Amino acid sequence: MSSTPRGERMFITLLGVRNSGKSSLINALTGQEIAIVSETPGTTTDPVDKRYELIPIGPVTFYDTGGIDDIGELGEKRVQATNKILYRTDLALFLNPNESFDAIELRLIQRLREMKIPLLVVFNKCDLRSPLQTNIDYCDRLQIPWCDISALSGEGVDKCKKLIVAMAPSHLNQQKILLGDIINAGDHVILVTPIDLSAPKGRLILPQVQVLRDLLDQNAIVTVVQVPELKAAIEIARHRPKLAVTDSQAIATVAVTVPPEVGLTTFSILFARYKGELNALYQGANHLDQLQDGDRILIAEACSHHVESDDIGRYKLPEWIRNYTGKDLVFEVYSGHDFPEKLEDYALIIHCGGCMINAMEFNQRIQEAERRSVPITNYGLTICKVHGVLERAVAPVRHSIRRD
Repeated sequence: MSSTPRGERMFITLLGVRNSGKSSLINALTGQEIAIVSETPGTTTDPVDKRYELIPIGPVTFYDTGGIDDIGELGEKRVQATNKILYRTDLALFLNPNESFDAIELRLIQRLREMKIPLLVVFNKCDLRSPLQTNIDYCDRLQIPWCDISALSGEGVDKCKKLIVAMAPSHLNQQKILLGDIINAGDHVILVTPIDLSAPKGRLILPQVQVLRDLLDQNAIVTVVQVPELKAAIEIARHRPKLAVTDSQAIATVAVTVPPEVGLTTFSILFARYKGELNALYQGANHLDQLQDGDRILIAEACSHHVESDDIGRYKLPEWIRNYTGKDLVFEVYSGHDFPEKLEDYALIIHCGGCMINAMEFNQRIQEAERRSVPITNYGLTICKVHGVLERAVAPVRHSIRRD
């Protein structure tokens, strides 16, 4: 469970007013005392993640959040923190302590529906009173699944767990494809994995590891090299490689070295297809040609990290983009789960590969950008574009891009 990448887990967020029983339900669902329970309102402040193996889904992360009715300046910040969690939520459990829905609850339910987040309403404390018929009618009218439980006594918890499993988003159960549709058993694939200042000590980065494992699962023949060894690896190969996959930052050099008849793409492009909407990101990359002087560009990083002198988001990308466009542009960087609310302020969003966030959060960001009519792309597609090799790099997965 602990070894499952964060980006591959299902994220289940518990929401509700203070003292609705969110922490108690986590304990009831897991059969463990992993969340602090108290009758004092506001015991849970900032969102807290709890990992659990939910059979048959597998590893999941429960998010225990503060009450959406928290008050005061600090309470408002807690509510804002809860709202940010929604962007990475695969399934929302909305707890109601068997009281009439108030305006705050109704607003949040509406927001969840607008964000297209699967929602299960859980009427808690059925050992004390039955769910209100008006609440049930509301859920039935909007076709929102619901159940009634007692997190304290355990009544109805098994049914709740079965509903969670049944409501798991379809993308979690689908067999995601990295290379399985373009690589056959026995094909030779070369992975180009540069080791630079930003490379982790003693290991490969997550996308490289996942691509390598996928190729091994496909019974492909895999060669892993750094850029200086690429030419020799191609020359000594008994049969010409079918495909080369490279780190995006090395694409300019690798594109010259790899023969035109050998397929070429990047780890970032593969993961744009695997976790996001490749078509939207591809169109966003082509928007670089429309930038004007003074435009603001958002550089969005999914994780925080130590900044090196050759940092891709802060130094390399801005330099390459300015050289490519010839425009005087303004770049702003947001790291981790922070994502600015006023996306309309930007002419373009350039996102990292998103290997440290789940598919829901990545797609929520894409959808939010599209809703605001702001083009969005990622690092890998941008690098290919500014180095003039975008069309070659997307050629192996061209069938995944819609032709509008």
